[in-house]
Amino acid sequence: MPVRAANIDEIERNDSMSVKDTPHYYHRVLERIRPRSEPPFEEENMQRRVWGRPWGVHNDVGRLRSVLLHRPGEELRVMTEDKYDPDIEALIDEDAQWYFRSDRAPDLDQMQREHDGMARVLEENGVEVHYADGSPENPNAMFTRDAGIAVRGGAVICRLGPVGREFGTGRRGEEFFIARKLTDLGMPILRTIHGTGLLEGGSFCFLTEEYAAVGTSYRQNAAGVDQLRSVLEHQGVQLVEVPLTGHSLHIDGAIVMIDRDAALVNVTRLPYWFLDTLEELGIRVVHVDPRDPPTAINCLALAPGKLLMNDAAQRTADQLDQMGYECIQIPYGECHRHGGSIHCSTMPLVRDP
Repeated sequence: MPVRAANIDEIERNDSMSVKDTPHYYHRVLERIRPRSEPPFEEENMQRRVWGRPWGVHNDVGRLRSVLLHRPGEELRVMTEDKYDPDIEALIDEDAQWYFRSDRAPDLDQMQREHDGMARVLEENGVEVHYADGSPENPNAMFTRDAGIAVRGGAVICRLGPVGREFGTGRRGEEFFIARKLTDLGMPILRTIHGTGLLEGGSFCFLTEEYAAVGTSYRQNAAGVDQLRSVLEHQGVQLVEVPLTGHSLHIDGAIVMIDRDAALVNVTRLPYWFLDTLEELGIRVVHVDPRDPPTAINCLALAPGKLLMNDAAQRTADQLDQMGYECIQIPYGECHRHGGSIHCSTMPLVRDP
């Protein structure tokens, strides 16, 4: 029966029609059940209520509570000695897009011992250790840092650059295993880099809780950076783009935060103006010892001023010890030959503010 009443009061006086049968009813109910945008998604109690616990990180040095690793495994068997190239003194496969800095195949047993030792130190320092699976087509899967970035309240799933010729092997596909593991753990995924965006987690760092940096190179493009920025803007975090030198891949070869107001820096990989930015933010620059291997900078803050470092970075560690920092050194030499070190091998999931 068509509704002819001019207003809701007139309808209510009409004995032949119930209010709930009118289009007005829906709106009258919903005006009493209004959605609320506050508190925000990232608020601690709301995270506990919806996602089981507070997730993500606010900075790069707060006490580390949870981390994601991938134990090196059978995927490394593709790295065979017939791939040795004397020009670069490494095994390399340009089609599959991997390299290993040696004239021999990886010692998988040694790599696993080193990786297990790192996991043991993490657990001894109160860190939950989780493991992501991998694919035989992804020999770089142990570098979990690159496939995801933890921010406040959740994670951004990255999009890795190397795809391999004819879309075989390379690193593309690692994102799936990281996303699946985070979903299994209950960690919110705030964004997945898509379209033609490229972004890798090793090229992101928090400088303060309100300021972050992303290193741009041929592995991070404008489309990827813009998508990351859109997430951070909603969290009140400014993102600065730092062009890296030459064929540098990631910013964690140039800067790693080691304390609330201090960064370990390889000055040869950073533009001069970024050093001024650090000074403006009140961040003290500590120079890595140039006599140490390049991965000396590739350490991990377990807490403000407490660092997990490769034992090959002895001069840098001695310098930091003299400055009052606590350095826990572990053997990581065979894993290092794979092209990364401790920072690359760890994806923080939860840190204290």
